[in-house]
Amino acid sequence: MTSVSFQTMMVAIDASDVSRKAFNRAIALAKALHSKLIVTHVLSFRDVDSPKPLPSYSSPDSIQIDEMLRQRYEEEWLAYVQHHEAHLKQKVLEAEAFGLPVEGIQPHGPAGPTLCETARNLAVDLLIVGSHQRRGISELLMGSTSNYIMHHAPCSVLVVHPQDTQPDTQPDAQPGISATEESIPIGRQEISAV
Repeated sequence: MTSVSFQTMMVAIDASDVSRKAFNRAIALAKALHSKLIVTHVLSFRDVDSPKPLPSYSSPDSIQIDEMLRQRYEEEWLAYVQHHEAHLKQKVLEAEAFGLPVEGIQPHGPAGPTLCETARNLAVDLLIVGSHQRRGISELLMGSTSNYIMHHAPCSVLVVHPQDTQPDTQPDAQPGISATEESIPIGRQEISAV
């Protein structure tokens, strides 16, 4: 039996259902493999929830309007940041409840490149992301973060799909089985914790 060492795992979160599945899978893996977990939410203007900058009119007559629009955008951005900080803190507390060493971070930038750079800077061994399964026009317009990560990540990647059939309950080891004896099924492969 081959052992796999993932000392540091990072899971990307957002407000989606598939993100919740990826987060639960990350907790189960980190718990079974005694890994540190880094919970990450990327602040991005491309996020569907983020406020969008309003156009500037840039004329002498519109200086007051431009200033009001700028202030409004800054207020909306601050509310967006605070909302996701609260969500991130909640996820960190959930992971800590399982006895995991965990930290939460919230970098800013385009999701795919930012997650890859963060994983590189923090020497992450496994990056766990959810896939929204965008295809065709929506992938062209919105991009596919998971696809970008699979091709650019500096570490192993686990992509959790919306159709994931694993139980969507909070991860917990089976009674009477230690984490060193568990096998964690991942798709068609299995990672054994030793």
